[in-house]
Amino acid sequence: MGTVVGCAGFSIPASRYFKEFPYVEITETLISVPGTGTVKRWKREAPSTFSFALLAPREIAQEGFKDSKITDAALATLLAVQKELNAETAIFIVPPEMASQKTLRASASAFLTKVKKKFARVVFDAAHWDPKEVDDIAAAAKALPARDPLAHGLSKEKTAYYRLPGPAGHKSRYEDHSMEKLGELAASATHHTEATYVFTNVDMTQDAKRLIRALGM
Repeated sequence: MGTVVGCAGFSIPASRYFKEFPYVEITETLISVPGTGTVKRWKREAPSTFSFALLAPREIAQEGFKDSKITDAALATLLAVQKELNAETAIFIVPPEMASQKTLRASASAFLTKVKKKFARVVFDAAHWDPKEVDDIAAAAKALPARDPLAHGLSKEKTAYYRLPGPAGHKSRYEDHSMEKLGELAASATHHTEATYVFTNVDMTQDAKRLIRALGM
């Protein structure tokens, strides 16, 4: 797989996006179920080499990653979209208002372990927690910890998953010096056999293209 750069959501029309990027995180699954017609169109228009990832429904984290009817229903909707798109990756995001607690960390680890049987790649993103806690939870579940390389440095793992939220939140754009640093970090990460970089900020399209150019991809 090597190094892959993409965006969280179709920041430009999907038909154009498919021509410019090899990977996307489907954001619609975070809050609802995409229409069947929309999902089929994505599948039809995407090149055979394109990869889809899915953001897990927010109810799963809100339930504390515990088994419940709500969690089961949310996971069922995610798996239905997974089947349609042949999506190999699911991203589970802990919302900012949920602080790290021992019971929550244990529940997240157990839940991710269970979900790992259904997806080839499971990503755990708790950006506001201690990176070591996130790494430990992911390692126990054989999942991938999401990391902001500009805030927390490179992952030591051979397979890495990086999410870039913007320097000052979703509505911010990375300045040239930050992109230069990111390019240098990515180029130096020779220990990675696979590395995925996903921009989630408002200028994600342009920032993703800037990284692609910096890496000569």
